[in-house]
Amino acid sequence: MTPKFSFAQAKHLGQTSLALLTTLLAISVPPVYAQDIDGTVKTLLASPRIKQVLADLETDDARALKELKRFTTELPAPPFKERVRAEAFLARMQELGAKDAYIDADNNVIAVRKGTGHGPRLLISAHLDTVFPEGTDVTIKEKDGKLYAPGISDDTRGLIVLIQWLKALNERGIQTTGDLVIAANVGEEGLGDLRGMKAIFKNVAGIDGMVGLEPGLADRITIGGTGSHRYDVIFTGPGGHSFGAFGQVPSAIHAMGRAISKVGDVRPPKDPKTTFTVGTVEGGTSVNSIAGHASFALDIRSNGADSLAKTEKLIMDAIAAGVAEENQRWETDKKITVEMKLIGDRPAGSTPEDSVMVKTAVTSSQAFNKKPYFNSSSTDANVPMSLKVPAIILGSGGKNGGTHSLTEWLDPSQEWVDAQAALVTVLSLVGVEGVVQPLLSKK
Repeated sequence: MTPKFSFAQAKHLGQTSLALLTTLLAISVPPVYAQDIDGTVKTLLASPRIKQVLADLETDDARALKELKRFTTELPAPPFKERVRAEAFLARMQELGAKDAYIDADNNVIAVRKGTGHGPRLLISAHLDTVFPEGTDVTIKEKDGKLYAPGISDDTRGLIVLIQWLKALNERGIQTTGDLVIAANVGEEGLGDLRGMKAIFKNVAGIDGMVGLEPGLADRITIGGTGSHRYDVIFTGPGGHSFGAFGQVPSAIHAMGRAISKVGDVRPPKDPKTTFTVGTVEGGTSVNSIAGHASFALDIRSNGADSLAKTEKLIMDAIAAGVAEENQRWETDKKITVEMKLIGDRPAGSTPEDSVMVKTAVTSSQAFNKKPYFNSSSTDANVPMSLKVPAIILGSGGKNGGTHSLTEWLDPSQEWVDAQAALVTVLSLVGVEGVVQPLLSKK
């Protein structure tokens, strides 16, 4: 209970009384935003209009499951070949009332559902691409209540949830305070290098936050973005005959071997978790040739930008030392050179646990009887996190497994519960006219 006297009166009570008053005020008034988050989520869940929207996600599940199967089998999206799926998603956005939806120069689909004009602008997204190359058999097989098909959960399920959300909000006439920027983006997987999300944050103005969807349940909240640098490390030399040129020229493969050995001795920090690996090697011409060309693919990852940079420097030094050692081995003016070709740059970042966005997601998850936990991963959220824009990744719903394998599977039973929880987070952040004010701050 707040004391019934002002600070103006308290200054006459002496220093001891003032100290006591300050203590009482601190105890009696909890953090305002914590009250706002809890109250906002409870108010949304108690609203008859929002109850209808959430119920619609359950009743719409059978239809959504048919659409999931169609997108998986008829509209595959191999890396760098997402256009067909993008056009199908665009058509669905326009059918559901997003008449101004468009496909940008990078093949991202973008639709803006306008708010009242006085709230924040929240990006909600799922990625179009899968990891599977063109020609992969994406036929769905059903067994024991599970659906097996490459890409069915990652991230086709997320795309379908975005469609469900727009459908339910429009059919129930829900007016948000802030704008919802709906994006089906390209380039999340592998060498796509987050190019779709990078383009969105470069070209779409005024995004105040981001909630992305990936496979999983409502208990997992991704708040850390694992950064990575990927390189083609290319060794080049004169080459020559294995017998005739022996001792006259250094070997690109030998230089690569020395470099890899030294890279293997690098000790990255344990906290934040930082890793590296030489993933593939190639080179040479024949068994009886001194190699004039060799290369390896290098992957460096970290949950911290500084640790990523420091580990990268150690590895670069190790590679240079390996090349120098090979060149010094032979008494010749002919040398091996090395080129570091950057093929992947995923920035690291994070959204604090005590941020409004994360606490809102936690509260929403708990409201659906989930036990939320945090993790870090390399996702589209890396981009906004690195730009200090609050961002999280939530589960699109349904138990799943075998991600990135030909036996990827999704259990769709009660998948709508997780979609409901994620939508409550989204609506809490942008606000709903006549129901709750937005929790997300507008820049």
